[in-house]
Amino acid sequence: MRPAGESFSFKKLLAVVPRGTPLDVAFLKEHGLSADHASHLAKAGWLEHLGRGVYMLPGDTLSRDACLAYLIRRHEGMHVGGKTALHWRGIRHHVSFRESIALWGEQQVRLPAWFTSRFECRYQSTQLFDSGLPKGFALQSLPGGHPDVLVSTPERALLEHLSDIGKTESLQESRDLVEGTRSLRLPVLETLLARTTRIKVVRLARTLAEELDLPWAALAKTYSDKKGGAARWIAVSKSGERLDLKA
Repeated sequence: MRPAGESFSFKKLLAVVPRGTPLDVAFLKEHGLSADHASHLAKAGWLEHLGRGVYMLPGDTLSRDACLAYLIRRHEGMHVGGKTALHWRGIRHHVSFRESIALWGEQQVRLPAWFTSRFECRYQSTQLFDSGLPKGFALQSLPGGHPDVLVSTPERALLEHLSDIGKTESLQESRDLVEGTRSLRLPVLETLLARTTRIKVVRLARTLAEELDLPWAALAKTYSDKKGGAARWIAVSKSGERLDLKA
């Protein structure tokens, strides 16, 4: 038989922990369970061990958003960005059978195996904006979504997605997606373009906006002229797709 104290502690935990949430030792300690006690409970089958210092309730199913919130709280600047953010905010063209979550952050992070084994994702710490961009600018939770899951607004998500063209995204599919960005907020986009450090991204924004006759084309041209100079920008993607971007 398990000691009565363990049963009591576990019942108290059940009363406060939300389902689908990874539980770290700090959370467990707040509710009266030491790291040693948690380890003992896991061996006894009262908790399921996920990774170093992380558990879940036995038989529980981890929630995508609860897991994202867990990671975002632990890594400054981490957020859902790029194509995923565009999709989650209603801007999409192709519907993926199983979408890969695009995560962005400020530092190199190795995502835990218990997360990557359950949710298809990719993480990058590309420095797309300079240090003058305010922390958390154009990052917000979704209406009705988990308050701790930060998602790029359409303006920031667009530039993040353009950064991925030639790496993980194709120009043709991206053109179809960018066509849906007709209602961007110009002041927000301008702040982001002013702080964008990658000429490729600014050039792509201009090229696609002019091709698609988007309302923010003139703004993109202004910053392409400021940052890009007069040289033509040409590159070949990993798939062999040619990116020929005018000045």
